[in-house]
Amino acid sequence: MRNHATIHETPPLSPDLATDLADLFEALSDPTRLAIISMLVSGEMGVGDMVERLGLSKSAVSHQLRGLHDKRIIRSRKEGRCVYVSLDDQHVRDLFLRGLEHVKHG
Repeated sequence: MRNHATIHETPPLSPDLATDLADLFEALSDPTRLAIISMLVSGEMGVGDMVERLGLSKSAVSHQLRGLHDKRIIRSRKEGRCVYVSLDDQHVRDLFLRGLEHVKHG
């Protein structure tokens, strides 16, 4: 039985916050997007390298990156003709690793 003294009370989510959170989890619900995130856990990566590792077309990868960028899961920077992508912040990395741990170990 859980010790209720250690459970953190969380106030109910506002409708807007609930929608934003659902959108975040929806963005993480695609295997290709998760593969992209897994590549970025250890650091920044060029889009060209990502295309090669995923075995997808550049347009398919760009489409997935756009969706992740729109949800503030990743950020990008341009250096000459190359685009580099990284996770937006530590929260995204932690969320991915926690989810992975949950799936691996139940």
